[in-house]
Amino acid sequence: MAEQPQPISPVKNFFAGGFGGVCLVFVGHPLDTIKVRLQTQPKPQPGQPPLYSGTFDCFRKTLVGEGVRGLYRGMAAPIVGVTPMFAVCFFGFGLGKRLQQRKPDDVLTYPQLFAAGMLSGVFTTVIMAPGERIKCLLQIQAATGETKYNGPLDCAKQLYREAGIRGVYKGTVLTLMRDVPASGMYFMTYEWLKNILTPEGKSVSDLSVPRILFAGGLAGIFNWAVAIPPDVLKSRFQTAPLGKYPNGFRDVLRELIREEGVASLYKGFTAVMIRAFPANAACFLGFEVAMKFLNWIAPGL
Repeated sequence: MAEQPQPISPVKNFFAGGFGGVCLVFVGHPLDTIKVRLQTQPKPQPGQPPLYSGTFDCFRKTLVGEGVRGLYRGMAAPIVGVTPMFAVCFFGFGLGKRLQQRKPDDVLTYPQLFAAGMLSGVFTTVIMAPGERIKCLLQIQAATGETKYNGPLDCAKQLYREAGIRGVYKGTVLTLMRDVPASGMYFMTYEWLKNILTPEGKSVSDLSVPRILFAGGLAGIFNWAVAIPPDVLKSRFQTAPLGKYPNGFRDVLRELIREEGVASLYKGFTAVMIRAFPANAACFLGFEVAMKFLNWIAPGL
């Protein structure tokens, strides 16, 4: 296994991780909008076609009906959340690695890297759950023809008025179920690919831009291969009317399997996978570039 980078400072982690997250959202949000609309579209009436026949049909209808702005609907909420979320995410991964090291120069095994990645998923849920709830509601309201929320802040205020803090954090358990194993896969895959892509005698910190993009993009695909089923359940649960699923994700799972079959757990698969590579490639490249810049301007920070 190639040499792993040493843990970075929380301050640098915050700024580099935040910049990486902004890159991810900007590149990936249009297809995230498509994914959520496909996952939450209502079941068609007998004899009626579905609202969207697939990823490209949803993309076309959104672009024709709402323009480019429609593809970026609800982006303000994740943009506001990405800086602290990705700072906490990368900090959680670094902390997870450090907790498993007996000495600072210990090289961790891949199962240990997976465990460190899972810790980052726990850390980010506090920020991710309400941001995802608001994002999903804003993404689907244009498709329903109603304008209940005038933006992220208005959405958060209305959710709080309706059900208190529980309304804002609806879907937290499902967010954990999605992000904990998926984050483990995400970071382990990225570290693994960086190691195997590092030429003999070279350091992982010297990887070229194309290799970082490839490692980050493929890590995103592995992440979503694990995350899609709980993500479908989360999107359905977070956008459902109050009281529709009294037993939580179990009711959502039963309804989906009963009405649409097991394949429904992979709704939005094409949109997710098309988005996963470029969005996560941009995220890790942004993180690595920002980290190098911070190390250059503030080496002792």
